[in-house]
Amino acid sequence: MKKFNLIFLAFTFSLWVSGSLFASSAEHVKTEKAPIDPKDMVSLQHGAKLFVNYCLGCHSARYMRYEQLAKGLEIPVELVQKNFMVTTDKPGSPMLSAMTPELAEQWFGAPPPDLTLESRLRGADWVYSYLTGFYEDESRPWGVNNKIFKDVGMPNVMASLEEELGEHEFKKAMGDLANFMAFMADPVKVEREALGVKVLFFLLILLIPVYLLKHEYWKDVH
Repeated sequence: MKKFNLIFLAFTFSLWVSGSLFASSAEHVKTEKAPIDPKDMVSLQHGAKLFVNYCLGCHSARYMRYEQLAKGLEIPVELVQKNFMVTTDKPGSPMLSAMTPELAEQWFGAPPPDLTLESRLRGADWVYSYLTGFYEDESRPWGVNNKIFKDVGMPNVMASLEEELGEHEFKKAMGDLANFMAFMADPVKVEREALGVKVLFFLLILLIPVYLLKHEYWKDVH
């Protein structure tokens, strides 16, 4: 028993230390609130367009298929084929980059990560803050750095768009892109939440006959 208590205390202490270290590191990352709205189709569609135009050249989204994008964003498959599909002509294909891993490693030092689940991994606020967090830094190979990802190896591919739109509209556009990336990470979120409400309502209604049945069974038990 004594040995078990010592093991339990050691395990609890390790969890406390891990939590403290995580909290300490998180304090240094100041993120902005991302304007995420999974029901805003205009935002999601614009974000998808930005992703294809500015991200898909280097990054893949291999767990998102074009037909799933078309269905989830309420875009006709014909328009997706015409305006979104650059590496395939099959709607059932995943969203893959045209850049080979070998070429990516040669240019950037490492293959760019797949972005399908990036929003789930780091959080939508982190993604949004990263997209809007680039600044000039001549000491870096690409001449830029990032406020929440120090010494990032990625160039600021959004620089021309930011110059064209201005700060306010650019941040709105990056909000749309972050919104789309949140959709990619959880494309059935809206359906799941709607189903959850229906299930809770059903259970609430079911509670009435269950309670009456219980009362009937136990009324003669003392």
